[in-house]
Amino acid sequence: MSGSAPTELSGRAEKLIRGRHATRAFRPDPVPEDTMRAIFSLAGTAPSNSNAQPWQVEVVSGAVRERLADSLRAAHATKRTTTDFPYSEGMYSEVHHTRRAAFGAELYGALGITPDDHAARAAYDAESLRFYGAPHAAFLFVTGDGGARLAADVGAYMQTLLLAMTAYGVDSCPQGLLSFYADTVRAELGLTGGKLLMGISFGHADDAAPVNRVMTERAALEATTTFHR
Repeated sequence: MSGSAPTELSGRAEKLIRGRHATRAFRPDPVPEDTMRAIFSLAGTAPSNSNAQPWQVEVVSGAVRERLADSLRAAHATKRTTTDFPYSEGMYSEVHHTRRAAFGAELYGALGITPDDHAARAAYDAESLRFYGAPHAAFLFVTGDGGARLAADVGAYMQTLLLAMTAYGVDSCPQGLLSFYADTVRAELGLTGGKLLMGISFGHADDAAPVNRVMTERAALEATTTFHR
């Protein structure tokens, strides 16, 4: 079997993939429309089973973004949650909870929020529904029956989109909380179909914000991957 060695392209891929991280404080400067179109066009090359491409993407900016942020906060305040994909804390294993707790400690520590300050944590969650100040947000819907296999294809689209944003110098943050208000998003955007998988806030990072210096660790390769021979 012939061997392989790192190439110029693999070096660039390392830099791109490892350089992507979640941004939780944005400047208000909008991303130029031609840049957005290039990014979303590139993301559309993502793989999917039988090339079905079961995603529908809704991008909000400007006045629509402002109205949607207000509606999301109102739904959050009155606990009007609607999730298209079930969520429960019980879906996580013990090791998942350990990783999540470590991340939470870093995140809230950077924000100056103590572990027992539940009010401050709740207020931060509510404020995140304004997309962390990002000028744009993209909502990823699963079309068809919205089952797990189709959702997996949209997950592949999402990662392709995040990397395309990084390549174009655009910062982003996937936000699971945005998917907890699917009916609100559909109503505000005049949609009648699709299951909301995820919302992604994007724009340009506020580099002065301490929260943007939080860098999460990843599990060792051996903890998640087995090579069978």
